[in-house]
Amino acid sequence: MEYLKNGAGTKLSHNLFRLFTVTAAQQFWLLRVYTIRSNLINQVFAFIKINMTITKYIHSCLLLEKDGQQLLFDPGKFSFIEGLVSPDEFANVSYIIITHDHPDHLDVPALKQIVSVSQAQVWSTGEVAEKLKPEGIAVNEIREGTFQLGPFALRAISVPHEPILDNKLPMMFAFLIDEYILNTADSLDDKLLTYKGVDLLMLPVTAPFLTELTVARFTERLQPKQILPLHDGYIKPFFVTQRYDNYEPYFAKRGIHFHRLEKPGQGITV
Repeated sequence: MEYLKNGAGTKLSHNLFRLFTVTAAQQFWLLRVYTIRSNLINQVFAFIKINMTITKYIHSCLLLEKDGQQLLFDPGKFSFIEGLVSPDEFANVSYIIITHDHPDHLDVPALKQIVSVSQAQVWSTGEVAEKLKPEGIAVNEIREGTFQLGPFALRAISVPHEPILDNKLPMMFAFLIDEYILNTADSLDDKLLTYKGVDLLMLPVTAPFLTELTVARFTERLQPKQILPLHDGYIKPFFVTQRYDNYEPYFAKRGIHFHRLEKPGQGITV
């Protein structure tokens, strides 16, 4: 009691309060420094993001290359039927994704040759897996959600194929790749508007199931920064050029860059 009466207790309490206050301040600034440092690290990693090269081999056949590995989308009949593209060109492919079971996205003899020369893993729907089983091609069945193929981060999005005449619609997936590239496959479904503002949109621009107006309306709602046109391998080259002549200035006025990949083997880096 004497200790408290002579003021020592008050002095001790004051010192403890000062110690607590300083410690709280230190904690605050440490937290601030940690937050700033984390933000700087994230910005640095964003800045040094590994670029991806995307090469188009007619229609919807796309070769993605990143960090020394290759991912091939939809090697279909229109890519190989005229001999302008050979399956042997894909000898270094590590992974192959078939978005759905239609011949313009899946050429079975060509796929067998690609797998033979590359030993690539094949990923697709359950329907494609069943179709390729008698061909001796093992297929990893895709489920909706995220998964990783080497350096490629993928989100599989179950979407309906656009309506076509007198034909059963197949199971199909669109794909978000590395969070900034969207391959819609043969779908312009509203579900894909979740990815509004995506950096690069890869979508069909000619097809029996759409018109230029359909493409324009969907793209304006999605508001991508760039477009890579797909699904134009069944029309004559002069008509591809004419379609691109329509699309390019239209989207340019809306701040969207349209990549004119008219010849097999042309590509972009993003």
